[in-house]
Amino acid sequence: MTITADASFEVLPFTRTCRHIWEDGDHVLIGVSPGNSYFSSERITSLAQWATTRFAQVDFVYADLHVDRMFAAFGYTREHAEKRATKEIKAVRRRILKGVEESGPPQAEIRVRALSEFQSNPVYQLLHRRVLHFLETDTEFRKGCEEMALHFVGSKLPEGESITDDQLQVCFDYMAAELPFFVDTPSILDVPSSVAAYHVKMPLTDVLFARGGGLRATRNQAYAVVRPEAGQTPRPVPAAPAENHAPTEGNVDERRAA
Repeated sequence: MTITADASFEVLPFTRTCRHIWEDGDHVLIGVSPGNSYFSSERITSLAQWATTRFAQVDFVYADLHVDRMFAAFGYTREHAEKRATKEIKAVRRRILKGVEESGPPQAEIRVRALSEFQSNPVYQLLHRRVLHFLETDTEFRKGCEEMALHFVGSKLPEGESITDDQLQVCFDYMAAELPFFVDTPSILDVPSSVAAYHVKMPLTDVLFARGGGLRATRNQAYAVVRPEAGQTPRPVPAAPAENHAPTEGNVDERRAA
Protein backbone atom coordinates (compact mmCIF):
# COMPACT_ATOMS: atom_id res chain seq x y z
CA MET A 1 0.00 0.00 0.00
CA THR A 2 2.95 2.31 -0.52
CA ILE A 3 2.10 5.74 -1.90
CA THR A 4 4.93 7.76 -3.37
CA ALA A 5 4.14 11.19 -1.97
CA ASP A 6 6.76 13.23 -3.77
CA ALA A 7 10.46 13.13 -4.56
CA SER A 8 11.37 12.97 -0.87
CA PHE A 9 8.74 10.99 1.03
CA GLU A 10 6.79 7.81 0.69
CA VAL A 11 3.58 7.06 2.56
CA LEU A 12 2.57 3.64 3.85
CA PRO A 13 -1.02 3.65 5.17
CA PHE A 14 -1.44 0.76 7.59
CA THR A 15 -4.76 -0.55 6.22
CA ARG A 16 -7.00 0.00 3.21
CA THR A 17 -9.23 2.19 5.36
CA CYS A 18 -6.18 4.20 6.41
CA ARG A 19 -5.41 4.73 2.74
CA HIS A 20 -8.93 6.01 2.05
CA ILE A 21 -8.63 8.46 4.96
CA TRP A 22 -5.27 9.62 3.65
CA GLU A 23 -6.84 10.20 0.24
CA ASP A 24 -9.66 12.23 1.83
CA GLY A 25 -7.04 14.76 2.94
CA ASP A 26 -8.98 16.20 5.87
CA HIS A 27 -6.28 16.40 8.52
CA VAL A 28 -2.84 15.12 9.42
CA LEU A 29 -1.22 15.08 12.84
CA ILE A 30 2.55 14.90 13.10
CA GLY A 31 3.78 14.05 16.59
CA VAL A 32 7.27 15.17 17.56
CA SER A 33 9.26 13.90 20.54
CA PRO A 34 11.91 15.97 22.32
CA GLY A 35 15.45 14.74 21.76
CA ASN A 36 14.60 12.91 18.55
CA SER A 37 17.28 13.89 16.03
CA TYR A 38 15.07 12.78 13.13
CA PHE A 39 12.99 15.94 13.54
CA SER A 40 15.48 18.58 12.48
CA SER A 41 14.14 21.97 11.40
CA GLU A 42 14.92 20.98 7.80
CA ARG A 43 12.86 17.81 8.18
CA ILE A 44 10.00 19.81 9.67
CA THR A 45 10.16 22.16 6.69
CA SER A 46 9.90 19.22 4.28
CA LEU A 47 7.05 17.68 6.27
CA ALA A 48 5.19 20.98 6.43
CA GLN A 49 5.49 21.45 2.68
CA TRP A 50 4.34 17.88 2.08
CA ALA A 51 1.43 18.12 4.53
CA THR A 52 -0.02 21.44 3.42
CA THR A 53 -0.27 20.34 -0.21
CA ARG A 54 -2.24 17.23 0.73
CA PHE A 55 -4.32 18.04 3.79
CA ALA A 56 -6.86 20.72 4.65
CA GLN A 57 -5.60 21.01 8.23
CA VAL A 58 -2.20 20.26 9.76
CA ASP A 59 -1.18 19.93 13.40
CA PHE A 60 2.29 19.46 14.82
CA VAL A 61 1.99 18.28 18.44
CA TYR A 62 5.12 17.92 20.52
CA ALA A 63 5.40 15.90 23.73
CA ASP A 64 6.06 17.91 26.88
CA LEU A 65 4.49 15.70 29.57
CA HIS A 66 6.53 13.38 31.82
CA VAL A 67 9.75 14.27 30.01
CA ASP A 68 11.49 15.20 33.27
CA ARG A 69 10.33 11.92 34.85
CA MET A 70 11.76 10.00 31.91
CA PHE A 71 15.18 11.58 32.43
CA ALA A 72 15.01 10.93 36.17
CA ALA A 73 14.02 7.29 35.65
CA PHE A 74 17.09 6.69 33.52
CA GLY A 75 19.72 8.12 35.81
CA TYR A 76 19.44 11.90 36.06
CA THR A 77 19.09 13.64 39.40
CA ARG A 78 15.71 15.33 39.88
CA GLU A 79 17.21 18.81 39.43
CA HIS A 80 19.20 17.80 36.35
CA ALA A 81 16.19 15.96 34.89
CA GLU A 82 14.01 19.06 35.21
CA LYS A 83 16.63 21.29 33.57
CA ARG A 84 17.27 18.80 30.77
CA ALA A 85 13.57 18.35 30.10
CA THR A 86 12.98 22.12 29.96
CA LYS A 87 15.90 22.51 27.56
CA GLU A 88 14.75 19.68 25.28
CA ILE A 89 11.13 20.88 25.15
CA LYS A 90 12.14 24.45 24.31
CA ALA A 91 14.53 23.15 21.65
CA VAL A 92 11.95 20.98 19.94
CA ARG A 93 9.42 23.82 19.88
CA ARG A 94 12.01 26.14 18.33
CA ARG A 95 12.85 23.55 15.66
CA ILE A 96 9.20 23.06 14.74
CA LEU A 97 8.46 26.79 14.56
CA LYS A 98 11.60 27.42 12.50
CA GLY A 99 10.81 24.56 10.14
CA VAL A 100 7.22 25.69 9.64
CA GLU A 101 8.19 29.32 9.08
CA GLU A 102 10.72 28.29 6.43
CA SER A 103 8.26 26.04 4.60
CA GLY A 104 6.81 28.95 2.62
CA PRO A 105 3.23 30.03 2.00
CA PRO A 106 1.00 27.08 2.96
CA GLN A 107 -2.14 25.86 1.25
CA ALA A 108 -3.48 24.95 4.69
CA GLU A 109 -3.03 26.55 8.08
CA ILE A 110 -0.51 24.85 10.34
CA ARG A 111 -0.89 24.70 14.11
CA VAL A 112 1.91 23.93 16.56
CA ARG A 113 0.86 22.91 20.05
CA ALA A 114 2.22 21.18 23.12
CA LEU A 115 0.62 17.99 24.34
CA SER A 116 -0.04 19.61 27.72
CA GLU A 117 -2.40 22.11 26.07
CA PHE A 118 -4.97 19.33 25.64
CA GLN A 119 -5.17 18.34 29.30
CA SER A 120 -8.27 20.50 29.76
CA ASN A 121 -9.94 19.09 26.63
CA PRO A 122 -12.83 16.86 27.84
CA VAL A 123 -12.54 14.44 24.91
CA TYR A 124 -8.81 14.09 25.45
CA GLN A 125 -9.43 13.51 29.16
CA LEU A 126 -11.94 10.73 28.41
CA LEU A 127 -9.63 9.03 25.93
CA HIS A 128 -6.72 9.29 28.36
CA ARG A 129 -8.78 7.56 31.04
CA ARG A 130 -9.67 4.82 28.53
CA VAL A 131 -6.01 4.30 27.70
CA LEU A 132 -5.14 3.97 31.39
CA HIS A 133 -8.06 1.56 31.91
CA PHE A 134 -6.94 -0.73 29.11
CA LEU A 135 -3.37 -0.64 30.38
CA GLU A 136 -4.66 -2.19 33.58
CA THR A 137 -7.21 -4.62 32.10
CA ASP A 138 -6.12 -5.59 28.58
CA THR A 139 -3.17 -7.99 28.43
CA GLU A 140 -2.62 -7.58 24.70
CA PHE A 141 -2.69 -3.80 24.89
CA ARG A 142 -0.31 -3.76 27.84
CA LYS A 143 2.07 -6.10 26.04
CA GLY A 144 2.04 -3.77 23.05
CA CYS A 145 2.84 -0.85 25.33
CA GLU A 146 5.72 -2.80 26.88
CA GLU A 147 7.12 -3.54 23.42
CA MET A 148 6.77 0.11 22.51
CA ALA A 149 8.57 1.19 25.68
CA LEU A 150 11.48 -1.15 24.98
CA HIS A 151 11.57 -0.02 21.36
CA PHE A 152 12.09 3.61 22.33
CA VAL A 153 14.16 3.35 25.53
CA GLY A 154 16.02 0.07 25.11
CA SER A 155 19.16 1.89 24.02
CA LYS A 156 19.20 3.81 27.31
CA LEU A 157 19.53 0.62 29.35
CA PRO A 158 22.99 -0.58 30.39
CA GLU A 159 24.03 -3.72 28.56
CA GLY A 160 22.61 -6.82 30.20
CA GLU A 161 20.07 -4.92 32.31
CA SER A 162 16.29 -5.12 31.98
CA ILE A 163 13.87 -2.27 32.33
CA THR A 164 12.69 -1.78 35.94
CA ASP A 165 9.08 -1.53 37.04
CA ASP A 166 9.54 2.17 37.85
CA GLN A 167 11.05 2.87 34.43
CA LEU A 168 8.28 0.96 32.70
CA GLN A 169 5.62 2.92 34.58
CA VAL A 170 7.13 6.23 33.53
CA CYS A 171 7.17 5.01 29.93
CA PHE A 172 3.51 4.00 30.26
CA ASP A 173 2.60 7.45 31.58
CA TYR A 174 4.53 9.14 28.76
CA MET A 175 2.84 6.99 26.10
CA ALA A 176 -0.61 7.25 27.67
CA ALA A 177 -0.42 11.02 27.27
CA GLU A 178 0.17 10.61 23.51
CA LEU A 179 -2.08 7.66 22.69
CA PRO A 180 -5.43 9.52 22.64
CA PHE A 181 -4.27 11.06 19.35
CA PHE A 182 -3.73 7.63 17.84
CA VAL A 183 -7.18 6.52 18.96
CA ASP A 184 -9.46 9.44 18.06
CA THR A 185 -7.85 12.67 16.89
CA PRO A 186 -11.02 13.66 14.97
CA SER A 187 -13.00 13.95 18.22
CA ILE A 188 -10.24 15.80 20.05
CA LEU A 189 -9.69 18.38 17.30
CA ASP A 190 -13.16 18.35 15.74
CA VAL A 191 -12.03 17.33 12.26
CA PRO A 192 -13.83 14.94 9.87
CA SER A 193 -10.99 12.42 9.79
CA SER A 194 -7.31 12.36 10.61
CA VAL A 195 -4.07 10.61 9.73
CA ALA A 196 -1.48 10.14 12.46
CA ALA A 197 1.84 10.31 10.61
CA TYR A 198 5.12 8.96 11.96
CA HIS A 199 8.36 7.84 10.34
CA VAL A 200 8.29 4.28 11.72
CA LYS A 201 5.60 1.73 12.45
CA MET A 202 4.84 1.65 16.16
CA PRO A 203 4.58 -1.68 17.98
CA LEU A 204 1.04 -0.68 19.03
CA THR A 205 -0.17 -0.18 15.46
CA ASP A 206 -1.49 -3.72 15.13
CA VAL A 207 -3.28 -3.51 18.46
CA LEU A 208 -5.05 -0.24 17.68
CA PHE A 209 -5.80 -0.77 13.98
CA ALA A 210 -5.92 -4.50 13.25
CA ARG A 211 -7.44 -6.51 16.07
CA GLY A 212 -11.15 -7.06 16.53
CA GLY A 213 -11.72 -5.98 20.14
CA GLY A 214 -10.34 -3.98 23.03
CA LEU A 215 -9.07 -0.44 22.60
CA ARG A 216 -9.20 0.40 18.91
CA ALA A 217 -8.76 3.48 16.78
CA THR A 218 -12.02 5.00 15.59
CA ARG A 219 -13.21 4.38 12.03
CA ASN A 220 -12.14 7.88 10.91
CA GLN A 221 -8.68 7.64 12.48
CA ALA A 222 -5.82 6.47 10.29
CA TYR A 223 -2.15 5.68 10.78
CA ALA A 224 0.53 5.98 8.12
CA VAL A 225 4.27 5.73 8.06
CA VAL A 226 5.64 8.81 6.30
CA ARG A 227 9.34 8.42 5.70
CA PRO A 228 12.11 9.48 3.34
CA GLU A 229 12.32 7.30 0.29
CA ALA A 230 15.15 4.76 0.44
CA GLY A 231 18.50 6.33 -0.30
CA GLN A 232 17.19 9.88 -0.21
CA THR A 233 17.44 12.69 2.30
CA PRO A 234 14.41 14.97 2.18
CA ARG A 235 15.36 18.49 1.15
CA PRO A 236 12.97 21.37 1.57
CA VAL A 237 11.82 23.00 -1.62
CA PRO A 238 12.99 26.64 -1.67
CA ALA A 239 10.06 28.91 -0.92
CA ALA A 240 9.60 32.63 -1.31
CA PRO A 241 9.34 34.53 1.97
CA ALA A 242 5.76 35.07 3.07
CA GLU A 243 4.56 37.96 5.15
CA ASN A 244 3.15 37.01 8.54
CA HIS A 245 3.61 33.31 7.75
CA ALA A 246 3.62 31.63 11.12
CA PRO A 247 1.87 28.69 12.73
CA THR A 248 -1.21 29.49 14.75
CA GLU A 249 -2.99 28.04 17.72
CA GLY A 250 -6.42 29.28 16.71
CA ASN A 251 -9.11 27.75 14.53
CA VAL A 252 -8.05 26.75 11.04
CA ASP A 253 -9.25 28.65 8.00
CA GLU A 254 -11.69 27.24 5.53
CA ARG A 255 -10.70 23.86 4.21
CA ARG A 256 -8.90 24.00 0.90
CA ALA A 257 -10.81 22.83 -2.15
CA ALA A 258 -10.49 19.14 -2.85
